[in-house]
Amino acid sequence: MLKLSELVVGEQGVIASIDCSSVAATRLMEMGMTPGCQVKLVGTAPFGDPLEIEIRGYRLSLRRSEADLVKLES
Repeated sequence: MLKLSELVVGEQGVIASIDCSSVAATRLMEMGMTPGCQVKLVGTAPFGDPLEIEIRGYRLSLRRSEADLVKLES
């Protein structure tokens, strides 16, 4: 499975799962990142962190470590 942090700018994917062993995972799900949702990597900061994603019609900025918790369908 591909991680959200491994997407290239402009690529999209569908969330398959989120590693629930982290407190950050709960926060991600509260922000609307749930399995089955389509997500798109819109941009990255100059040094690659944070990432800007689009999900459910709005944009979020995530740390790369948070994006590592999100697995996408292949």
